[in-house]
Amino acid sequence: MDYLVESLWQALILISTLDRQLLQIIVTSLYASICGVLIASCLGIPMGVLVGLKQFRGRRLIITLLNTLMALPTVVVGLILYGLFSRQGPFGSLGLLFTPTAIIIGLSILTAPLIANYSLTVVVGADQRILTTATTLGASPLQAKLLLIREIRFGVVAAVVVGFGRAISEVGVAMMLGGNIRGSTRTMTTAIALETSKGEFAFGLALGIILLLVALLVNLLLNYFQQKT
Repeated sequence: MDYLVESLWQALILISTLDRQLLQIIVTSLYASICGVLIASCLGIPMGVLVGLKQFRGRRLIITLLNTLMALPTVVVGLILYGLFSRQGPFGSLGLLFTPTAIIIGLSILTAPLIANYSLTVVVGADQRILTTATTLGASPLQAKLLLIREIRFGVVAAVVVGFGRAISEVGVAMMLGGNIRGSTRTMTTAIALETSKGEFAFGLALGIILLLVALLVNLLLNYFQQKT
């Protein structure tokens, strides 16, 4: 018990003194997660909205595929991208492996289906009478759809928040594609695993506290935007 109390005290000291190494790891995590989610949002939101608004052949297949990709194992994504970015792979000449860019690509692939699925759910759950009313009042089909998207904007933002929560807590892709290099690709999740294995429990605990605070903030934001929908 004394060990846990002492480690917690040391962790709080590291956080309160803004330990340089701790801050560097936090910044790397936030940078990779935010960039990954932004790319995923640019891909996932239009796809989710389009599938939600349009009726076309193969729509059910796409929805099933999106649902399947939501449960895509992170190590599988890491394995495939590792093969693509490795020296022997087709993109090996780009030198992406063990860089923040590789982590960002991996996180964007992981979170894009999640954001697309949540956006699709928001569109399907929206009041479709908005389209009918807008068209009746003289709006074009495009204007009516833009009005619907405006009405569900908080739900779409909630989808992005969920994607960020997935990205910031990811460890498999960050470890396989980033290599956990100090000062470059070490994220909070990979650093926790490494420091704990080295016996630096207090440092890992400090990162764990920060990660929990980020998770709390994500959940507060998610609840806020869900109440707006």
